[in-house]
Amino acid sequence: MSQSRYITGATAAERGYLSPHDQAVANKLDSPVLKSYLPILVFAFLGLTVGGVFALVNHLVGPKKPTKATAASRRQGEPYESGIPVEPMKGLRFGVSFYLVAMLFILFDIEVVFLYPIGVILKGADSLLVLGELVTFVVLLLVAFVYVWRKGALDWR
Repeated sequence: MSQSRYITGATAAERGYLSPHDQAVANKLDSPVLKSYLPILVFAFLGLTVGGVFALVNHLVGPKKPTKATAASRRQGEPYESGIPVEPMKGLRFGVSFYLVAMLFILFDIEVVFLYPIGVILKGADSLLVLGELVTFVVLLLVAFVYVWRKGALDWR
């Protein structure tokens, strides 16, 4: 039988090396609950340490703010859009149809996203109830789409 080179808290307590208080502390450190949190604590410590070191290096080595305003820093304060100076247009207004089409797109897009989980469980589902729910959902979605189309909400004017 090979002997370990290291003496754990429980082994030291069994051999009488520790005082009763130290035995209680050693037994707490050997608990499986603390051992399960150890990787989380190590990961958090390493993450905070690496992040802090990078922030410190950036602060020490990185570019500094100029003391006087330069031409580049003055340009950075000006509005800029694709090389054209931005001027507020007072007469530009979006029509209601733009917002209506945007809201309908979001509405139908979100409803179609609800089809994905049904498709995932449909392979393993042996019930006609799931198929009936799927068909009902798609029919209601199509009825709403036809209603919106007939009302002319999708026509761009």
